[in-house]
Amino acid sequence: MPTQTIPMPLAADSAPSPEDSSDIPAAQKPPSLLGILPGIALLFAIGLLGKLLEHAFNILRTEYHLRLPQIEYVLWAIILGLIVSNSVGIARIFRPGIATYELWLKLGIVLVGARFLLQDVLHIGGLSLGLVAVELILSLSVMTLLGRIFRLPPKLTSLLAIGSSICGVTAIMAAQGAIDPDEEDTSTAIAAILTLGAIALFTFPAIGHLLHMGQQAYGMWAGLAVDNTAESVVTGALYGQDAGKWAVLAKTARSSFIGFVVLGYAVYWASKGKAAVVENKALFLWQKFPKFILGFLAISFFATGGFFTKGQLDSISNLSRWAFLPAFAGVGLRTNLKDLVGQGWRPLIVGVLGEIFIAIITLGLVFWSYNHGVAR
Repeated sequence: MPTQTIPMPLAADSAPSPEDSSDIPAAQKPPSLLGILPGIALLFAIGLLGKLLEHAFNILRTEYHLRLPQIEYVLWAIILGLIVSNSVGIARIFRPGIATYELWLKLGIVLVGARFLLQDVLHIGGLSLGLVAVELILSLSVMTLLGRIFRLPPKLTSLLAIGSSICGVTAIMAAQGAIDPDEEDTSTAIAAILTLGAIALFTFPAIGHLLHMGQQAYGMWAGLAVDNTAESVVTGALYGQDAGKWAVLAKTARSSFIGFVVLGYAVYWASKGKAAVVENKALFLWQKFPKFILGFLAISFFATGGFFTKGQLDSISNLSRWAFLPAFAGVGLRTNLKDLVGQGWRPLIVGVLGEIFIAIITLGLVFWSYNHGVAR
């Protein structure tokens, strides 16, 4: 059964020309500004309700001494989104706006760059690149081996390997046009990655607390081990604000490899005559490269150079939190539990086994880097 993921809006440069628009079904036309407003309003409404619930629980716990759990707004937003998407469902009018959650996520990541000095980005980011290189080799190898052991379709195995090694759904969608998989393979890979991301939201913070991990070490681990960008950032933020910041940095370093990995698979499948040949590899790499990374580095550069006052840096930091608010709500809203369990057990087993392996390896790498003073 194909997953019913919320459709993403078409990019501006892929919008149809006016003379062709009459031949395109309404569902495939890029949504207008008015068309995305209801969904955006729902994202912010759920995010703000999460903030209110966090504040209300704090008051009840501190002033009325009730034994209530301390739940961050991040988790509240996800829980509320899950309740809505898995009870009443998402009406069609909200779907185009909800699909913008990734745009809010990338905006938040760009703005978080103001909280990093460039020397931190170069040092920790350089370390992240080294750890990501190890993670990439192991993840691609293990996922490919597991896919063969469990006899998954070859292109489904490729999609799972690409998604688990880089940035989840974004990497899978980038690879879709490059290796030309069946639609069912794409939807199955997406569902498996989303399932693994949902599991990480609850298991990673518990493991981090059990091991008494510091904010920076845990954030690095979340950025290296959790597949989907949204879930990676959220998993870090659930542990603490600083952990969320370091998760963004590690995940940004990991995302920078997307073009090279997708290009490698495109060339491989083209050599077998089962995908289109990549004519201009340099252009291909630039098209697949996540441009928000450049924005992140630019903001960090200006912050390091003293272009911003302290007040402006505080404002940018607040803006990043506002940008993450609808992004976190979108994580819950786009997760349909019925779809996640309806894809068959083999792809999910492959994903779970591969993720356990990668989580353990990256955890060991993070502990090694801190025990040897490399990451500080």
